[in-house]
Amino acid sequence: MSHFVRNLWSANTVTVTVLSILMAMLIGAILIVVSDPAVLKTFSYITARPSDALNASWTVVSSAYADLFKGAIVDPAAVTAWANGTGTWRQVFFPISETLTYAAPLVFTGLSVALAFRGGLFNIGGQGQAIVGTIVAALAGFALPLPPVIHLLAALLAGLLGGALWGFVPGILKARTGAHEVIVTIMMNYTAALFLGWLILQKGVQQPGRSDAISKTVDGSAELPSFGGELRANLGIVLAVLATAGVAWLLNRSAFGFELRAVGHNPAASKTAGISVARTYTLLMVVAGGLAGLGGATQVLGTAHALTTQVAGNIGFDGLLVALLGRNRPWGTLVAAILFGALRAGGNRMQSFSSISLELVTVLQALIVIFIAAPALVKAIFQLRAARSARLGASMAKGW
Repeated sequence: MSHFVRNLWSANTVTVTVLSILMAMLIGAILIVVSDPAVLKTFSYITARPSDALNASWTVVSSAYADLFKGAIVDPAAVTAWANGTGTWRQVFFPISETLTYAAPLVFTGLSVALAFRGGLFNIGGQGQAIVGTIVAALAGFALPLPPVIHLLAALLAGLLGGALWGFVPGILKARTGAHEVIVTIMMNYTAALFLGWLILQKGVQQPGRSDAISKTVDGSAELPSFGGELRANLGIVLAVLATAGVAWLLNRSAFGFELRAVGHNPAASKTAGISVARTYTLLMVVAGGLAGLGGATQVLGTAHALTTQVAGNIGFDGLLVALLGRNRPWGTLVAAILFGALRAGGNRMQSFSSISLELVTVLQALIVIFIAAPALVKAIFQLRAARSARLGASMAKGW
């Protein structure tokens, strides 16, 4: 048992991740306290009655984090109401449904970034690839007269191909000219966003009778099936799990996965060994772009159902954080996406019930990533032992 405890309290991936989340929540609690005028007022006389400040701080922090949990996982009151016959099962599963709804597209964009990292590329263009995926998937969703199942498959395939095409451009430029993928993908992010804003207002795309920037609605036959009612969780999360399994197989079981990991570790040695670095870079960005495009497709076919200028949100940029939190590993990325989805879903309830700004959730996400990206800081604060198997200092571009 003592050997297990010693290994547990070491700078391994799991311990550092858990402690990073706890530290982020602790700092978040401090921010909640200092942003509440009523609680701050009790600190003006803390030397006279310290219990007032402590009780007020505990009340506001515990209430906020309780609402975060209730909005992301389950509300005990809803479970009690269901058991008493005064509530429905949909109300019980509503929080986890919201979590999975927000997580699904992040899984795809996170996998896109993580896969590129393992091959030595920094795919910061997931946002643009996701936007193109939403565009092409939505166009297929309301323009193609197809029967239900075939229509959905065609729309998903269109989103995948759109993202893959958008990823092919920086991939081929990197392979043929050595153009840095970061610069190219950043510019293509802007191009995709501007193209979306222009396209929505075009005749045949814009929703008839509307003057604002919104497209026609995706046909019901192309929408991702959901549980209905207030439950927004849909087939997208199932596809996300399948995509995670597929990427895990690609990385660890396929010849292409071996090649991209070899190129990511040492391009010069890989070239000497007979691996085509240019071909690997190109295919890698095509696959990464296709994954991000699928993320955009699940967004528009699953929840948005129409194109707007903000249809993709920030799923491409959030995918960067998800990949980092997941250590650029497929299953770790899936778990990280669900965590981010939970923070987003719980943050909505926290804002409504506890009057805590939704921006605090963004702060929590940023703090978690900061601590995970600086494992030496976490190790120093908690006096963690060195882990023999830990590779926390490895380069992101080479895989963690």
